[in-house]
Amino acid sequence: MPQSANPSKSISLPVLIITGLSGSGKSTVLRALEDIGYFCVDNLPLELLPSFLQMQSRSHQDGRKIALVMDVRTEGFLQNYHRVFRRLDRQGYAIHLIFLEADEAALIRRFSQTRRQHPLADKETIPQALRQERESLAGLRRLAHRIIDSTLYNPHQLRELIKAEYSDLKPKQRMWLHLVSFAYKNGIPPEADLVLDVRFLPNPYFVEDLAPLTGEDSPVQSYVLDQPETRAFLEHLYRFVDYLLPRFQEEGKAQLTLAIGCTGGQHRSVVISKSLGEHLAQGNFSLTLSHRDLRRTLEI
Repeated sequence: MPQSANPSKSISLPVLIITGLSGSGKSTVLRALEDIGYFCVDNLPLELLPSFLQMQSRSHQDGRKIALVMDVRTEGFLQNYHRVFRRLDRQGYAIHLIFLEADEAALIRRFSQTRRQHPLADKETIPQALRQERESLAGLRRLAHRIIDSTLYNPHQLRELIKAEYSDLKPKQRMWLHLVSFAYKNGIPPEADLVLDVRFLPNPYFVEDLAPLTGEDSPVQSYVLDQPETRAFLEHLYRFVDYLLPRFQEEGKAQLTLAIGCTGGQHRSVVISKSLGEHLAQGNFSLTLSHRDLRRTLEI
């Protein structure tokens, strides 16, 4: 039996454990971590984790970083993770637990697109399996150091988020900035760090020819951007973000989500987020833009 590490001695071996709901992007996260230098293992049996980490510690490779995916596929994981994690904590390992999730509609859509079977769906529908899995993982979720809701992210955006947050951030490294437009009637995006309400701007919805269009159409963009209120607002907004965002970056913040909302998420918020994105593209940021409720409407 391998000798345990000295409990009084801190082991300098960064260990990320990625877990969460099936279909939430764990494999995408693992590949992103591999791209930035992590030694990655998928679905390692839980009982082998302590001896695996001891072996990696004894190899004593400076700078070695470990990332593992462990989830409901891993035999005995749900029943034994508390015991194994406590043992690793006593041995001095600095475990960082990342929990991935997404809303049910997004997960169902992903399973439909990939035609993969949910690991718990042998005798249940996918929605039933997802609800069972979410309930089973609730205790593990409470232990997580980082919870990532991947509902709004495509694989590329999720990879960029992980690379920005878990690479060795240097003082001048780019901050990952995500702009998202949304409809207030559907709620504020829960991941938002900053929220802008643009419902005070004139609404194209009440212009007969513009109502069926969206903020991605030129007539709507011209209508919104030609308003005196919009020109004054954007002038102040640009000065605000030009001052504020570099301050966040100087503090070492790896990623920031700025949400821009209007009533229906179709016109004003789309135009303003697009204009702000064009302005910020000139800065030192890794930038992504999505329209949460515009996408939802188009899918319907």
